[in-house]
Amino acid sequence: MAAAISARGLTKTFRLGDRPVTALRDVSLDIEAGGFVALCGPSGSGKSTLLHVLAGLDAPDAGEVVFAGRPGCGRLGEDVGFVFQSFNLIPVLSALENVEMPLWPRRLPADARRRLATDMLDRVGLADRAHHRPAALSGGQQQRVAVARALVAGPAVVFADEPTANLDGRTAEDILALMRSLNAALGTTFVFSTHDARVMGYADRRIDLEDGAMVNQKVPA
Repeated sequence: MAAAISARGLTKTFRLGDRPVTALRDVSLDIEAGGFVALCGPSGSGKSTLLHVLAGLDAPDAGEVVFAGRPGCGRLGEDVGFVFQSFNLIPVLSALENVEMPLWPRRLPADARRRLATDMLDRVGLADRAHHRPAALSGGQQQRVAVARALVAGPAVVFADEPTANLDGRTAEDILALMRSLNAALGTTFVFSTHDARVMGYADRRIDLEDGAMVNQKVPA
């Protein structure tokens, strides 16, 4: 299967006071199109840094990311969607307006934007909450809105940074099942950073990191 993302020799160092901390050490990998991939490891392993570099939210000090066969990362909101651990919804906007946000830069009529956002909210089971603001939604509902927002522009890849960290066990399972079903229905590639065993259980490929380096790759039997 063709690679959605290829990375070669990714290195990233941060400074903690006067001390350099290497977050990524010469990481190379390929992520296949349509995959459901978990980047795993404990806190400080480099998994979130790798996710951010692959998504184009951060730049490596060395190395290269190739997105869909072309050098450079995809464009956030078009080629790439992102689901944040803390949802990152805009409090003064309704669920529907939050989902519409990635479509605002496009030259689409307002009714077309509204229709796409409404359809995506329906896909995640929240059509009846379209006009509720985030404060009136549960954590699981807010994360469903965040998933809809990440998918509404039809990106090739959705990145999710610890998407179950702020959810209870039952809600986390529901969100993972939802994302897995959307992965199957839409063919969208999903890449997670996580230390949650539930996410690892849903993944069709697991990449383990330790001290900024890849130490293992596993494909479930």
